[in-house]
Amino acid sequence: MVRGIRRQTPALLVACLALFAALGGTVYAATKIDGHAIKVKSLPGNRLAPASVPGNRLKPGAISGASLQPGSITGIQVDTATLGQVPSAVHADNADSARDAQTALNAVNAIDATRVNGHSAGCAAQTRYFAGACWQTASSAAALTAPAAALSCATQGGELPAALALAAFSQQPGITLASEEWTGDIPVVSGSNLYAVVTVSSAGTIKSDVSTESKKYRCVIPLVT
Repeated sequence: MVRGIRRQTPALLVACLALFAALGGTVYAATKIDGHAIKVKSLPGNRLAPASVPGNRLKPGAISGASLQPGSITGIQVDTATLGQVPSAVHADNADSARDAQTALNAVNAIDATRVNGHSAGCAAQTRYFAGACWQTASSAAALTAPAAALSCATQGGELPAALALAAFSQQPGITLASEEWTGDIPVVSGSNLYAVVTVSSAGTIKSDVSTESKKYRCVIPLVT
């Protein structure tokens, strides 16, 4: 009779059988259970390891925008070719053209120019752009001699108009000349400080008078002052 081997109890044998069965089931599960054996919705999302499901395994629309954390998708991940034009961008595209056209129009009329060689450009109040300069729209309040009228215009940065130009300006809408206005034209010089100066009447008549007479006038001021 061999000594040292104890007789095994039924309880121990049952425990050993249960252990072998459990180990065998684990091996079977590891080799036989794959993704196809898992029922739909049988695993909650919190049981999946991060990045364990690639994007190409997700159905289109499976994840809604409400399920994404703010800032989780940036412009780098967005294919801009799939985006349409923002409605306001259409107006922005047209804004540059409109601005360029308005700038060109203002430049032609010298309305909205800002600075030219450090000088302001444009017509001041109570003047009108005509023939490349700013013409005063009303005649002077006081009547002066021709030399005094010329000095008054000079102190304002302008000069008396030419006769034919003043006659043309008198035909502009809303412009009315005084009975006679001085111009800057001198047709006759008969002696020292004795000369005639051309005038234009309210009817557009061009004639001359001695410079010592007192008449009204208007000044023509350059665009750049």
